[in-house]
Amino acid sequence: MPRLNPERVERIRTLLAQALTPVSLEVHDDSHRHAGHAGARGGQGHFRVDIVSAAFAGKPLLARHRLIYAALGEMMQTDIHALAIRAKAPGEAD
Repeated sequence: MPRLNPERVERIRTLLAQALTPVSLEVHDDSHRHAGHAGARGGQGHFRVDIVSAAFAGKPLLARHRLIYAALGEMMQTDIHALAIRAKAPGEAD
């Protein structure tokens, strides 16, 4: 069973905070929910990000995701198998 990895969570949090200066940011490690999955077997994790940032204002969903992928850089290849993203600009309703 994949273990929770607080170091990866903190690294994700740090990279996103530096790149996107979020108003709010939550990072969750959901790897334990994917035991036996290909990414879990390879040591990569499943994560969920809820982020609110002015950097997303006026940008479509795909552009927001690209900003997040760019901020995470190499982690998307080495540490992250799956990333669920909820990216909002300040003032956007849930």
